[in-house]
Amino acid sequence: MSIKYVHTNIIARDWKKLSQFYINVFDCKPLYPERDLSGKWIDKVTNINNVNIKGIHLRLPGYENGPTLEIFEYKPQKLRNSESEINDQGFGHIAFHVDAVDDVLEKVLQNGGKKLGQIIKKDYGELGILTAVYAQDPEGNFIEIQNWSK
Repeated sequence: MSIKYVHTNIIARDWKKLSQFYINVFDCKPLYPERDLSGKWIDKVTNINNVNIKGIHLRLPGYENGPTLEIFEYKPQKLRNSESEINDQGFGHIAFHVDAVDDVLEKVLQNGGKKLGQIIKKDYGELGILTAVYAQDPEGNFIEIQNWSK
């Protein structure tokens, strides 16, 4: 049996705006065609009557044919009732390794994201030194921005 990781999905309020954030900040590349899914088949797989899903897959930086970030917007929408917290149950965050944590955090802020905590440096001995910070995209999803150096 062969198993291969394919994608991670983010449900967005506004898929176009959120996709543009990941393109601008993390150099993700759009993979066309855009998705516009509706009909009985998608109603059956989602168990939502008359659902319409629009969005796109983004190629993650560092990969040519690797896993993608899938950003979808659902109609009808079911939006969060409270602000996300880093320790909420379920998927916690996505992480990007970058050359300069400070510079990428600044791009996050310039593109509508938020800083969650402080930038830290942690010496893990033989593994190297981790520089990291948590941030949020414009819709509140958590992102870890990290760099490992020896």
